[in-house]
Amino acid sequence: MSGQLPVTFVEGFHNVEKLKCMKYKQLGKTGLEVSQVAFGGGALCSNYGFDLEEGIKTVQEAIKAGINYIDTAPWYGQGLSEEVLGLALKDVPRKAYYIATKVGRYELDYQNMFDFSGQKARESVEKSLKLLGLEYIDVIQIHDIEFAPSMDILLNETLSFLEQLVKEGKANFIGVSGYPLSAVKNLVSSTPGRIDMVLSYSRYTLSDNTLLDYMDYFLSQNLGIVCAAAHAMGLLTNAGPQPWHPATNDQKHQACQAAKFCQDQGVELGKLALYHTIQLSGATTFLIGMQTRSLLAMNLDVFYNGLNVKEQEVLQHLYKTKSIRQGCPYTRWPSSDLVPLVM
Repeated sequence: MSGQLPVTFVEGFHNVEKLKCMKYKQLGKTGLEVSQVAFGGGALCSNYGFDLEEGIKTVQEAIKAGINYIDTAPWYGQGLSEEVLGLALKDVPRKAYYIATKVGRYELDYQNMFDFSGQKARESVEKSLKLLGLEYIDVIQIHDIEFAPSMDILLNETLSFLEQLVKEGKANFIGVSGYPLSAVKNLVSSTPGRIDMVLSYSRYTLSDNTLLDYMDYFLSQNLGIVCAAAHAMGLLTNAGPQPWHPATNDQKHQACQAAKFCQDQGVELGKLALYHTIQLSGATTFLIGMQTRSLLAMNLDVFYNGLNVKEQEVLQHLYKTKSIRQGCPYTRWPSSDLVPLVM
């Protein structure tokens, strides 16, 4: 749907003309009418370099322009992302946006990074609500399920708690995220009807198309599909990835060479990467990390207007020469003693 005002429209707050340019789709069986460009709150912390005032203004301008789905997590800056969003949203009508946060992943130190217990989830949600300044969350997600100690904990503790949270009115819908999509599929298939949406990150990009192998299944389950990290968490940009990035050395080398070619041509690799990802059919929304208004403007320009002739030529060159090869999954996990759950 485009050209019509969404249910999240608030007269006197939104930029109506920009709002009419945005497209909206239903998030699976939730009935939520979400913008096809979503705001990634992971960028609102020091992991990517961050200015507080600019971040707040970026969030507010994004919502006024029609972006109505915001994703965050306690893990992003260990609460900083949620805190910044709380500051940005305090003067924004609650009707104007949907917000999703997560449970399960928390601290920087490996011993306390993951906790999928129901008790920790309850503590986490209460803290998230306080930081966000909200009474309820639209979507609560289990974060990076591949690191859970067992399927039993996911089913009988984490998921059961989230269902109780929905009954209490502190959340409306339940989702899951994870890098290995086999783990996400296995959890969904083990919990028929209990999960409403999935968040897949870095799995439909210039360097990885794994989401295609799972799309038909997720759609058959009437799940909302949030396709995140078109830039592969900064890998597919001219600036390159942050030092913590889990890509292999081979992946980083490929991306570096592609970025150098783009720079020589006066083109931003990040624009090409985003354009490639938003061509994906079946996804409900494309989640993009943005911490500045200039990045917001660039991303919306790609969504509305596509690429110019020069950018199209450079992208076709990358395709033709296979400058960034598909099928190289990240292999560096947070710690050698944290082994992803095989499900």
